[in-house]
Amino acid sequence: MRKFGLIGYPLGHSFSKKHFSEKFEKEGIEAEYELYPLEAIDELPTLVKSTKGLEGINVTIPYKESVLKFLDEIDEKAAAIGAVNTIKIQKGKLKGYNTDYIGFKNSLTKFIGANPMPENALILGTGGASKAVQAALYDLGIQHRLVSRNPQDNALSYQHLNTPTPQHLNTYKLIINTTPLGMAPKTDSLPDLPYNQLTPDHFLYDLVYNPLVTAFLQEGIDAKCWVKNGLEMLYGQAEAAWEIWNK
Repeated sequence: MRKFGLIGYPLGHSFSKKHFSEKFEKEGIEAEYELYPLEAIDELPTLVKSTKGLEGINVTIPYKESVLKFLDEIDEKAAAIGAVNTIKIQKGKLKGYNTDYIGFKNSLTKFIGANPMPENALILGTGGASKAVQAALYDLGIQHRLVSRNPQDNALSYQHLNTPTPQHLNTYKLIINTTPLGMAPKTDSLPDLPYNQLTPDHFLYDLVYNPLVTAFLQEGIDAKCWVKNGLEMLYGQAEAAWEIWNK
């Protein structure tokens, strides 16, 4: 029996097991998909050795960056991004890929649609998912700044954005949340932004998909912005992972 699974910790919020289990049943694929909650990424080699038939692994929070040191090979794009969310296992060798990049880039292009592509974006958060988003924006020619609670290098702080003048959100018409803020069960939480500066010309994209309308997106709806959650990206990265495991 072919086996696939997801590593991360905790895994209570996982979409992957339901998605792949339903896919296997619907398409008559003889395979199973399991959740492997690892309290430490150091447990990965033991998992791979002890799980017979394991061909592929998805990687979620908090291991998208720390998993790199356990891989035998890293796809060129994933290496440039510095984060991996998909691993292919072949003859005991592990190769890492980043399908978050593919899923996000395709989803964002559809989201903007016939509108002019925004020239400037804010990316909220600096983790593994943020790195995939940064790479996608770079390839789409969108200038971006990172926003962090503990800003380093060229990143902005939330405090900086909340200063009354100038109105910083005027410059950034695309705002992407890559943090877990607003994810169930803590659905009341949201990034600390000056939401009163939002206009109908703003695009708000939230990588969170549970709930489908986060508190962040609700602020955008109230301001008549364009809004999108992370569900389409999620399906896109999952299908890209499946293609990798089968090529």
